[in-house]
Amino acid sequence: MAKRIAIVEDEAAIRANYAEALARQGYEVAAYASRPEALAAFRARLPDLAVIDVGLGDEPEGGFELCRELRALSPRLPIIFLSARDGDFDVVSGLRLGADDYLTKDISLPHLLARIAALFRRLEVLAAPPAAEDVLERGPLRLDARRFTASWKGAPVELTLTEFWLVHALARFPGHVKSREQLMQEARLVVDEGTITSHVKRIRRKFEAADAAFDRIDTVYGMGYRWKAG
Repeated sequence: MAKRIAIVEDEAAIRANYAEALARQGYEVAAYASRPEALAAFRARLPDLAVIDVGLGDEPEGGFELCRELRALSPRLPIIFLSARDGDFDVVSGLRLGADDYLTKDISLPHLLARIAALFRRLEVLAAPPAAEDVLERGPLRLDARRFTASWKGAPVELTLTEFWLVHALARFPGHVKSREQLMQEARLVVDEGTITSHVKRIRRKFEAADAAFDRIDTVYGMGYRWKAG
């Protein structure tokens, strides 16, 4: 069955261009021009992935609000922001709201399709039959790749799809420094280095919410990140 992708974009020409490109790749596409229209559709049926613009009609941050609403409906559904706004504040805001990626509209269609395909590949991994390494335990950390759950000292930590695989990539080999490029490879990501940094900051905040003393993720300046052994 074809994957269903929702596009939420207020500019008709851009919306049609993306919809046509995705349909040519075999995806089922549902396109929406506004936040209310998209939200009503999502409440009736969730897509398999959502591509959302930040500014929607007369709502300059309608995409951010829609992301919040969609995350409330599904904590793990892949969400990509695709916006003309490329400021650091907008990128960080989008990732803080739980988006898996934030792209600017000058991105090429092949690059966009690669990002989408990478997110779907990770979903397929989650649906794979159980394996010996489905459950990864490192001290107080427990990651269940089959159920897609994470916990720290027994307390659940709600991670997005991208955040889960980044933690998994770091924690598999405690003490090993992982460059941003290695994290992208091991977590099956196709993002830029700045996006990795924003994701790591968000991951730290989530674990710190469960345990104020959390300090297992080290930044190794000029090299990358490391999960501290212990």
